[in-house]
Amino acid sequence: MVEELTPDEVNERVQTGDIRVIDTRPPAQYEQGHIPGAINVPLGDLPSQVPDIEWDDTDVVCACPVGQSSKQAAMLISSYEGVEEDVLVASMAGGYEEWDFELETGAPADA
Repeated sequence: MVEELTPDEVNERVQTGDIRVIDTRPPAQYEQGHIPGAINVPLGDLPSQVPDIEWDDTDVVCACPVGQSSKQAAMLISSYEGVEEDVLVASMAGGYEEWDFELETGAPADA
């Protein structure tokens, strides 16, 4: 079972800088608006990109349009051996549909 964080909890943790956001939407959707600091890794690319991402001891939350595919992404990331066991890997409940906070626009930053 994947833990879920509410958009309020995600926003609070983004503000304090103690969580990494993985945005699993296609690049075009990401560029139109994403959670500040989010890394764009489309769901289909995630299996091949997980080993290339520098996983540290920062908690991770996955975000998608409605909070469903982000659960799959969180399960995949949490099963990766490069992610420490005590790192929280969660899904954002309700996805971007429920996000009422500021968004950044523009092309993805490198992971």
